[in-house]
Amino acid sequence: HVQLVESGGGSVQAGGSLRLACKVSGHLRGCMTWFRRPPGKEREGVAGISTRGDSTYYADSVKGRFTISQDFAENTLYLQMNSLKPEDTAMYYCAAGPSVRTWGDAASFGYWGQGTQVTVS
Repeated sequence: HVQLVESGGGSVQAGGSLRLACKVSGHLRGCMTWFRRPPGKEREGVAGISTRGDSTYYADSVKGRFTISQDFAENTLYLQMNSLKPEDTAMYYCAAGPSVRTWGDAASFGYWGQGTQVTVS
């Protein structure tokens, strides 16, 4: 049974930083992605990583500002977010899916966390 639990969201001023964490229980193979749903908008893939940790993927809107990583010993996925902008405000979710080929396609992900809110003002 796979369970994903996010933490680390909060409120921050523009230009600030936050680090999100996603504690994983259960065995995963394939891809893990951070998604976000801005207010009134569709869910979008932000950053993905293969479960082997050998490839990463980013949306153009966050390249150079966000970094996805994972700690295998702690079974935890991270998203370091720097230079935050008001448009980064959203509910952020971690998700696990079968393949990096669909890293940003929410429909292909079967396991989701409950989400953590990020607000940038």
